[in-house]
Amino acid sequence: MRFTPEEIAGAQRTVYAVMPPTPQYAWPLLAQRLGCRVWAKHENHTPAGAFKMRGGLTYMDALRRQQPKVRHVISATRGNHGQSIGIAAARHGLQATIVVPHGNSVEKNAAMRALGVQLIEHGTDFQAAADHARALAAEQGLHMIPSFARELVLGVCTYWVEFFEHLKREEALPDVVFVPVGMGSGFAAAAAARAHCGVDTHLVGVVSAHATAYLDSWRAGHVVAAPASTVLADGMACRSPDADALAILRREADAVIAVTDAEVAHAMRALYTDTHNLAEGAGAAALAAAWQQRAHWQGCTVGIAVSGGNVDAPVFAKVLQDS
Repeated sequence: MRFTPEEIAGAQRTVYAVMPPTPQYAWPLLAQRLGCRVWAKHENHTPAGAFKMRGGLTYMDALRRQQPKVRHVISATRGNHGQSIGIAAARHGLQATIVVPHGNSVEKNAAMRALGVQLIEHGTDFQAAADHARALAAEQGLHMIPSFARELVLGVCTYWVEFFEHLKREEALPDVVFVPVGMGSGFAAAAAARAHCGVDTHLVGVVSAHATAYLDSWRAGHVVAAPASTVLADGMACRSPDADALAILRREADAVIAVTDAEVAHAMRALYTDTHNLAEGAGAAALAAAWQQRAHWQGCTVGIAVSGGNVDAPVFAKVLQDS
């Protein structure tokens, strides 16, 4: 997936009309912990607390221009995508319905409701919620917003462009960047930004060891479904990959690795201790991967995406307590 300079510039205007660029910092304690320089891109600092904010804005902007008669959109989420859609829909005066699985994050649900979306709980996992959203879209004539689409990736790409361009100016481009993989928009965006910025940083996709569909599919060369049982990294709980996202992952990833919930919990604690930043499970997965692979990257420069910080208080309290 490639974007023209004009498309990138247009996406930046759309995103920056709502939020400023997020920061990236090289944290000394993380460097000490891993034995390499670590640049963290803080997408936990967006108004929705996650990188998904950007994709919702660019998707809805394109939708209003291309299909101005649409008045009601629907999508499925574990939370961050839903907040993005809620914010973007409200800016354009559209109604939004979001389907989440039963047992979803209480605080993410509350945040979506506060944005004015109609929240529906259905099924036991993301896949069931997504299937129900598609069925409702067909029955009620609603516009279905998928979890992976070119317009979503375009918005997400803006954060990776910020990251690479900043580090080019600092003459500190990372040797490798670890990118969490949920449904694939984050990784596809990183690959597009790498091409746009003309850098040769290695890209490593990171999945949950308890939701290995993208890793299994990457190895197999075609879409392979797998159970999703992660408790902590709900943003990575994919059971069936998107074929287009998988094609990008197979073409652009130097490697795809899996991190356990225990490794994710360790990374959440490390981010809090070393940077005083709050990360949800998926938001800490990149650091978990960098920690797991630290022996290979000693003395190098490593980039991580802190892709979200929307973790329920009781969940984070337990993570800290179990240290």
